[in-house]
Amino acid sequence: MAGSGKAHLRDEADTILRVEDLNVEFPAGRGRTVYAVSGISFDIAKGETLGLVGESGCGKSTTGKAILQLPRPTSGSVRVKGNDLAAMDPESMRQARTGVQMIFQDPISSLNPRRMIGDIVAEPLAVWGPHDEDKQWPIVANMLDAVGIDPDVARYKRSHEFSGGQCQRISIARALVMEPELIICDEPVSALDVSVQAQILNMLEDLKAQYGLTLVFIAHDLAVVKNISDRVAVMYLGKMCEISESNELYDNPAHPYTALLLGSIPVPDPMANIDDVLGDEGELPSPLAPPSGCRFRTRCPLADEMCARVEPQMRRVSDDHYVACHHPLVSADPVGDPSSEVTISL
Repeated sequence: MAGSGKAHLRDEADTILRVEDLNVEFPAGRGRTVYAVSGISFDIAKGETLGLVGESGCGKSTTGKAILQLPRPTSGSVRVKGNDLAAMDPESMRQARTGVQMIFQDPISSLNPRRMIGDIVAEPLAVWGPHDEDKQWPIVANMLDAVGIDPDVARYKRSHEFSGGQCQRISIARALVMEPELIICDEPVSALDVSVQAQILNMLEDLKAQYGLTLVFIAHDLAVVKNISDRVAVMYLGKMCEISESNELYDNPAHPYTALLLGSIPVPDPMANIDDVLGDEGELPSPLAPPSGCRFRTRCPLADEMCARVEPQMRRVSDDHYVACHHPLVSADPVGDPSSEVTISL
């Protein structure tokens, strides 16, 4: 498996979210199982933004939804401010997770096309209160105004009358209306134009400062993640490969898969040299039958017989930088001092 272990977890008293040994599996018929998320652990401190990155199908969105118990994880714990959502009965869980909201990936389909925007944003209040519409509207109007949407114009319009970027702003307003402490952003800008992406990202940063938010930012665009995240966690085929402070991970990737992702970022220079030393080669594994040992070994140029036999555990590379790899690009030792590097050009 690409990586397991909890060496990177911090003191629970310092975190708002703590996920341990999270597993999400789906039946696939004929006795087969899709291993979407397999034993990952991570935590987030209050006011922090954790970027969750990896290629399509690695389990990023499933992890975000499993935090909200949509669906309920197969096993593992999801502790929000010390309360384990996974261990609660349905009604207690519904009440406890009001402080956790989600911005879904598709800004158009996440809004009911038959309902007016004022009603869409007010829906969480209609469930949890205040139930008086005269008390709801000032809250809704304030949230719409905070995300740059004119509340008086939007109140009686429907989602098809807005652009994709405006619909995403409306989705963010709906997430904020319950005054959550933690928001899970599931690729909130992937469907938007580059100029609109910048607007949404800047707005999220402003709202984070204004409302004291903590964010889980799920994306496959590493350039976007670097700009908004305090820490970055890299996933591959349902497992955690590496986690580190943002700049440290981008400057000194320790996992071959992280290096491959960073080397795949397009450079706006047609004359740039393409380095294929860490090329994307080998068998593309299936979550129905993930490889033994390290899940990345079928595509890794450094893989050997140990990678097939032994699952790598999270090891410290440097301060707040951990990697799950038998042959990290930066050596990991018990005290976490990088002492040598594998000579591989990125």
